[in-house]
Amino acid sequence: MRKKLFSINYFILTTLVLSGMLCIFLIFFLNQKITQTPSFIEILQDQVSLFIAISGFTSIALLGYIVFSIFSVNQMLSPGNTNLNMLIERMNAARKIIEIILKSKLWLPEVKTFIDDEFEGLSFFDVKEYYKGKSKLAIDYLEEKKGQDDTDTLYLELKSLLYTEPKQKHLPNSIIYPQQYNPAILEKWLEHKVGSGLWYHFGYRFGDFKNALNLDALHERHQDKIMSLAHTVNPSGFEDSSFNDVFLSKFGEYLNKDLIPKLFEAQSDKKNGLSASLKNLYLLFSAMLAVGVLLPLLITLFSLPNILLVVSFSFVISSLVFMVVSGLSFLGKTLK
Repeated sequence: MRKKLFSINYFILTTLVLSGMLCIFLIFFLNQKITQTPSFIEILQDQVSLFIAISGFTSIALLGYIVFSIFSVNQMLSPGNTNLNMLIERMNAARKIIEIILKSKLWLPEVKTFIDDEFEGLSFFDVKEYYKGKSKLAIDYLEEKKGQDDTDTLYLELKSLLYTEPKQKHLPNSIIYPQQYNPAILEKWLEHKVGSGLWYHFGYRFGDFKNALNLDALHERHQDKIMSLAHTVNPSGFEDSSFNDVFLSKFGEYLNKDLIPKLFEAQSDKKNGLSASLKNLYLLFSAMLAVGVLLPLLITLFSLPNILLVVSFSFVISSLVFMVVSGLSFLGKTLK
């Protein structure tokens, strides 16, 4: 998918450069033609109405496509989108599991005191990005760590999964389970491999941490609730699982390598990619309206220099060539 998108973007960039060269050539050629044949300007002036009509029609078509695309993006991100809605429901269920674990007695008392009291307002992202020097609190935390078998870092990591935006420092009294996730928080979770801490502490290094992570402290009712939610998160993957260190390790790995990346791709990548394309189309629409419609009208009304008419004609022709070639390329690659 990324190779295909890169191929399309590379072709469009090449087409844009060639269209720009065509525009410069036409300006030079038409200007030379006017210089050598003064009567040629009258031919261009006779075609002003036609070029305004062409530019106006093209502008309307572009505006229509932009409006239609915005509607399509909203439809794609609406609760009616089955795949995206399913991923959001799974993420919400996963975060409910995290909420239960975070608020449980699984942690040593000093861990919660250290994080929630002594370093209130510290986030997992601050700690992971301490080298940027944006958070003195993160630097103080790393210097003053009291060695809670490193489970304090896991506590911070799980806490970050209950945030809804990257700069959030405190959890609300009632955790928010959104219908659409902020792409920025999804990107942060991916960047810092949030979820992998569960695999590390309960899988790879559980022997070192089991004395600091008391699984038996979770009431049986909470364990049953977690497993019920786990079947919502991944029905096939956790079908035969029971609440233990193996489940928590698999759960963290599933979050980090499967659920969060898929949700990010389904919600964020498509939306941002379409948004960038729509911005570029809007710039083209604005330029076509200004140079292809308004400029010729002003030239006709106020007898502006002929070079401006040459620029207008050259821009419209090269823009039409760009739209036709890049549009056909995109259509061809999409249908493959």
